[in-house]
Amino acid sequence: MADWIVVVDDDVANLKLAGYILSKSHMRVSALRSGQALLDYVGDNKPDLILLDILMPGMDGFETLKRLREKEKGEEQIPVIFLTANEDEGSELRGLQLGAMDFIKKPFVPEVLAMRVRHTIDLIRLQRSLESEVKRKTRVVESLSLHVVQTLADAIDAKDTYTNGHSGRVANYSREIARRAGFSEKRQSDIYMMGLLHDVGKIGVPDAVINKPATLTSDEWDLIKNHPVMGARILKNIKEMPELTIGARWHHEKYDGTGYPDGLIGEDIPEEARIIAIADAYDAMTSRRSYRDVLPQGVVREELEKGKGKQFDPRFADIMLDMINEDTGFEMKES
Repeated sequence: MADWIVVVDDDVANLKLAGYILSKSHMRVSALRSGQALLDYVGDNKPDLILLDILMPGMDGFETLKRLREKEKGEEQIPVIFLTANEDEGSELRGLQLGAMDFIKKPFVPEVLAMRVRHTIDLIRLQRSLESEVKRKTRVVESLSLHVVQTLADAIDAKDTYTNGHSGRVANYSREIARRAGFSEKRQSDIYMMGLLHDVGKIGVPDAVINKPATLTSDEWDLIKNHPVMGARILKNIKEMPELTIGARWHHEKYDGTGYPDGLIGEDIPEEARIIAIADAYDAMTSRRSYRDVLPQGVVREELEKGKGKQFDPRFADIMLDMINEDTGFEMKES
């Protein structure tokens, strides 16, 4: 069945253009011209996604989304992306606070519109798939589909143009550090799963913020810094493996207490989170970014040495340094 998109805009030309673009991508499109029309429409209909214009006569997009969320209380929410020609950061912040998934700029770029809509729908479905697994609670953690978790991790990484394969590499590095530290096979397996899901909270951070090429505003940085809390909230109901929240919530804590979200210090940070923090930082340095290539291995080694006792647990940092020294061909990096 084709994905069902409702486009709400008072401009007929925009409705026709969006309908044409999305229909070409094999999506079903319904067009509405006002916020009130949308509220009436969703009473009997449940589309996969709503594209909602902000500037409309009468009820604007913000008020429409606010009323939609009130109408949906107790029900599964329909994801919403705002359409806007406005570059005002205050408008974006207000929309995100109301629960919008993202923003798409007008005039539309056909390929971007279709890809952003497809990407958002895929992310929502993956999130709901995981939540569905949680709610059933009929299988132990070993029966959770590793394929589903890996697919979710890949989808999270895909939100950021420069993190392809990041979660998988962090999971592998973390498991190897745990093995060398003498962790049991069960704990090694657990930390691998924690590594795969450490960034799950980024599902709730809009692509527009994650991929913003310019410097983030303080409000946008707050959204980024909230992803550990959101990740822990998503994972907390997996009663069969409550430790999954450890990697998600505390992988940005620092050994000296200057990290976030809780400012934990030293041994107060769970061991698994201390390991994932090193693996995460290592992969960030050995992956490409928009502003630089992979850092030289010597530079990475120096950064880890400098971070011992400050950002990183010295014990686990030394293990990571041993792994670097053994990696004479510098294979441990983004390919």
